[in-house]
Amino acid sequence: MNVFDFDGTIYHGDSSRDFVLYCLKKYPKTRSKIPAILWYGAGFGLRLTKKKIFKQKLFSIVSKIDDLEGAVSDFWKIHEKNIHNWYLKMKQPTDVIISASPEFLLEPICKKLGAECMMATRVDKKTGLFDGENCHGKEKVDRFYQQYPNGEIDEFYSDMYCDTPLAKLAKKAFIVKGEKLSPWKKFD
Repeated sequence: MNVFDFDGTIYHGDSSRDFVLYCLKKYPKTRSKIPAILWYGAGFGLRLTKKKIFKQKLFSIVSKIDDLEGAVSDFWKIHEKNIHNWYLKMKQPTDVIISASPEFLLEPICKKLGAECMMATRVDKKTGLFDGENCHGKEKVDRFYQQYPNGEIDEFYSDMYCDTPLAKLAKKAFIVKGEKLSPWKKFD
């Protein structure tokens, strides 16, 4: 099976950031969350706030959206064009997509792409709070083995070397920069 990161890999940009900005623009009630987002964002930037805490504040906007499913659907109608062509040409039903973005955001687009399995950060749709850990770094490996205890990765694709724990499991790994795929650097 082939395993893919989503943001910056399959998707041009960061779907979480794009979704939050989309919601802040389209749903005025979400703007009440801007002070907390900025405060915790500054704390995260200064390494005073953990990433999980900042991301929970970021996704707290969902508490101000009456129809989250509709908002996500409308978001993908506009942003589906950000799926890279290289992925569209090679995608297979057995693909596994593993991302730090929220499950509620990625589930519809991954279904449309026909991916067999999608693993992402579990985020409460009413509060923005995480149910478990942020699906990032080593957590992606843990989540992969929970789903596929004896799973073997033929090829792995990501735009970030923080995904090296998953890349090490693959027979082949590729770093993605836009539409360009390059072999992963040698592991230490």
